[in-house]
Amino acid sequence: MRSYLILGMCGLFLIQYFARLQWLEPIIVVMTLIAFAGSATKANPTARWYGIVMLVVGVTLEWGKGTGFQGISDGISMNLPLLTLVILVPLLSLPLKLGGYFSAIHLFLQGLRHHPRSLFSGITSVLFILGPILNLGSVRIVDELLKDLKLPPALLAKSYLVGFSTTMLWSPYYAAVGLVLYYLQIPVTGYMAYGIGLALLFLLTGNILFAISLSRHPLNMDSTETVITEDTVKGHRQKLVQLGIIIVALMTTTFLLESLTHWSMLVIVSLIAIAFPLGWGLVTKGWSRLMPHWVDFRDQSVPLMNNEIVLYTSAGLLGRAMQGTDFGSGIGWALTTLANQSFMLFAVCVVVTIVAVTFIGIHPMVIVTALVTQMDAEQLGTTNPILAMLLMLAWSISSVLSPVNPLNLMVSRLTGLSGLQVGLRYNGWHLLLVAMLGVGIITIIH
Repeated sequence: MRSYLILGMCGLFLIQYFARLQWLEPIIVVMTLIAFAGSATKANPTARWYGIVMLVVGVTLEWGKGTGFQGISDGISMNLPLLTLVILVPLLSLPLKLGGYFSAIHLFLQGLRHHPRSLFSGITSVLFILGPILNLGSVRIVDELLKDLKLPPALLAKSYLVGFSTTMLWSPYYAAVGLVLYYLQIPVTGYMAYGIGLALLFLLTGNILFAISLSRHPLNMDSTETVITEDTVKGHRQKLVQLGIIIVALMTTTFLLESLTHWSMLVIVSLIAIAFPLGWGLVTKGWSRLMPHWVDFRDQSVPLMNNEIVLYTSAGLLGRAMQGTDFGSGIGWALTTLANQSFMLFAVCVVVTIVAVTFIGIHPMVIVTALVTQMDAEQLGTTNPILAMLLMLAWSISSVLSPVNPLNLMVSRLTGLSGLQVGLRYNGWHLLLVAMLGVGIITIIH
């Protein structure tokens, strides 16, 4: 029942985005509050209490500003476009699962098993490509494909985090990018060159550091031999080409629609997430194969969005409520003063603040929302795409480093290593180097 409420909330939001029906707005707000209350009871304790505190503080601030119920209602709806994207994006994976593309990736990676550098490049490249579409699910899928190879945990920890950390720097299908571009009101086409450039820097740096590490500490890559025929290779190679075409088509469609319609990028991605599996079912006539996966999405995936619903709803309200308050103005003044003194010092402080706050257990979305809502690019002496680039750099680093971040936790569980080993021991030098390079580049081009 709760799944229908959440999906209904997303559906009504998309209708309201185009229809602009005044009577529908309070209905969506009430549904969002009910979804928040239901999710808060099932969210993990950290997300639950942060969410409740942010909601209470947000309501108090809005009431204190005199905006009343209208201000609270607007704040609750603030992150609804982003929440809709987060909930619906997993639908994109359904045609990929049913189309046999994961088997092709398995064969591709299996062929590199005796060449550690090539295998590392292959894993990071696959995550670079799949991450934008499958989000964290891409890491789980790649791990399943590699299980029979019995690869060293160190290689997996490095490749998973180097590969996936690039996603949150550029992908319009990823919530981190969506949130920052949404608040800074940047079209995805206006940011893409910055984001992809930074992502490629992460990817290249990670592969170079792995090659250096491998020359000093060779890895034992023994694994079970598997016989692969030429016909099998040819068939799976075609699947890989098709997968590349599909992903390029999805990205291109997103950019074109935003450019032609000027709709919100979050809305466009949500609509594509719905349309892609429906289009696949229509073209392939695979409705009977698609339906069980749709039921699984509805009954398994949607109810697990508790943390996201709680945090995104409350953070949106708090971020809006802070605007125009003395506290919010104080943050804005401090950031502006620092940037006017030294933009590099400002950039370093933003990265360190986000990483430090995230490391102790606060979701990066909370601190990023608090900062981005108080930033004025013109007063800071820069542009919105540069600010987005800086925030995404910090978000990506913090997600890899923090032992309580969902990405770090997942890789820790899959590799059998501790969160500190995964973040600091095996990826510490990579994070330090990309942070220095990233801040240096941002300072030069700001």
